[in-house]
Amino acid sequence: MQTTVRMLFIGDIFGQPGRRMVRDALPALRDEHHPDLVIANAENAAAGFGITPALAEELLDLGIDALTSGNHIWDKKEILAYLTDRPDGRLLRPANYPSGAPGRGLYVGRTSAGLTYAVINLQGRVFMPSIDCPFRAADALLAQIPPEVKLKIVDFHAEVTSEKMAMGWYLDGRATAVVGTHTHISTADETILPHGAAYITDTGMTGPYDSVIGMEKQGVIEKFLDQLPRRFDVAKDDVRLSGVLIEADPETGRARAIQRILRK
Repeated sequence: MQTTVRMLFIGDIFGQPGRRMVRDALPALRDEHHPDLVIANAENAAAGFGITPALAEELLDLGIDALTSGNHIWDKKEILAYLTDRPDGRLLRPANYPSGAPGRGLYVGRTSAGLTYAVINLQGRVFMPSIDCPFRAADALLAQIPPEVKLKIVDFHAEVTSEKMAMGWYLDGRATAVVGTHTHISTADETILPHGAAYITDTGMTGPYDSVIGMEKQGVIEKFLDQLPRRFDVAKDDVRLSGVLIEADPETGRARAIQRILRK
């Protein structure tokens, strides 16, 4: 019987540099850490804004088990039909968008060893679009998951640390992991909460770090200086993969360890 399950969560994949980094680094990460499950946030995979069906398939073909997203999921209009039509639902959108939005925010899958797991995608509301309550959405989704599914991973795509921390405490004891995405800046607060949830406020960005959260620096600086419209281009240099590795008990769903991962 498998006594430990390892889950690798890859932080926000940004543009072509981020996709290339995942392609190049993931085989070595598999050899080193032997994850049973790989999840990645991919809402910025298409030139920093959104994701296309072709890019979603490209990432899934690398062996990523599920893709999460956030407020940029709607940026490429061709993704709307894909969210509805792809039968396995491995590309998620935040579950707390109003009913009728394409896609879904819950995916239940099975590892190669036969362990069933659930991935939940939620989005915060502070300094973000005004959508449904993520806390109540979490309650509703958890109630849908069969009780025999012990492994539950939540991507909470949110702006402010307080909202993310509140969600971590709210789901402690009900989720295996609550990992934050969206800010593209990795935080140093990874921990196991008292009732067994692995938590980190933000997993950071997989993309170019010689940048302002993925974009070429000069255009962003000029925008802050004069507030005029600018075209932002994806940066190219100092590309890194950022994420977390979580170990959990497959029988109880409680996390045992969480560590930050950074690859150059």
